[in-house]
Amino acid sequence: MMRGLDTNILVRFITRDEPAQSETARELIETTEREGGRLHISTLVLVELVWVLRGGVYGFSRSAVAEVLELVLDTRIFHVQDRDLVRRALEAFRRGPADFSDYLIGEQDRRAGCDETLTFDHRLAEADGFSAPGNDRPYPTDSDSSQVSEEEPAPTI
Repeated sequence: MMRGLDTNILVRFITRDEPAQSETARELIETTEREGGRLHISTLVLVELVWVLRGGVYGFSRSAVAEVLELVLDTRIFHVQDRDLVRRALEAFRRGPADFSDYLIGEQDRRAGCDETLTFDHRLAEADGFSAPGNDRPYPTDSDSSQVSEEEPAPTI
């Protein structure tokens, strides 16, 4: 049997910050392992997990988050969606300045056949597989905003 996990189960299991829920999460994972089951973890759950752990409540460092992701990837009962992409995104996250989600987006774009992922993120645009739109132009700065014409309509989608 395989069941999916929501982010809050992983957060409670990892942080052990709420005793009753943390114990329930631990028992769930141990019972699943003992019974030979699997627990599915989507890429969205991993992105949310990183966001929660890095946030103000927990304040995990990048290296601590990378260790958590590595443990999740190496835990046999966890069926991680796109495990190979997650592992590559994790390695880029360890080396680079951007967020885990940025690197995962890049990996998903590559799998979809994209030549590159366009971004306005200055730091990310320097990473392999990423580029700034119109990269022959410098990024606008806050002081450049006064040069934007009020008559130009906003782009529509």
